[in-house]
Amino acid sequence: MNRRHALTLLGSTAALSACSRFATYHGPEVTRLEVYKSERLLAAFHHGEMLEVYDMNLGFAPTGHKTEYGDGRTPEGEYLIDRRNPNSEYYLSLGISYPNEADVAQARARGVNPGGDIFIHGTTWPFRGKEDWTAGCIAVTNREMRQLYAMVAVGTPITLYA
Repeated sequence: MNRRHALTLLGSTAALSACSRFATYHGPEVTRLEVYKSERLLAAFHHGEMLEVYDMNLGFAPTGHKTEYGDGRTPEGEYLIDRRNPNSEYYLSLGISYPNEADVAQARARGVNPGGDIFIHGTTWPFRGKEDWTAGCIAVTNREMRQLYAMVAVGTPITLYA
């Protein structure tokens, strides 16, 4: 293979890998995520050091803690990242451990379903609007989701503030 063909092949390989849904991350471990609902910000931390901050969208009725299926709210409180979904309907996603025992107990006491399947996910279309549109999840751009998916491990604590 001549030099020109080798450079073309190398460039094509680099371009294809840049388009991959699965990024790699070699930075400091993400030890905590924090969500600031009122500011529409998601922050990734390594101990006390903020590594990244992302704009985000929330559930269609974001004020208050999620209490039941279909309320359109995003939970508040302490949870964990409990699963990874590489085949998400919304590009890639990281599951949040809602509902916890307290969420289930309060819903049961009220005779309602607490809901579930709360994720941090990408989107099926380009967006950067100010309107909240999810069913209770946290949405970021696909580029940002690709980065978060590479950075965040199952078991990472996440705190969601009002």
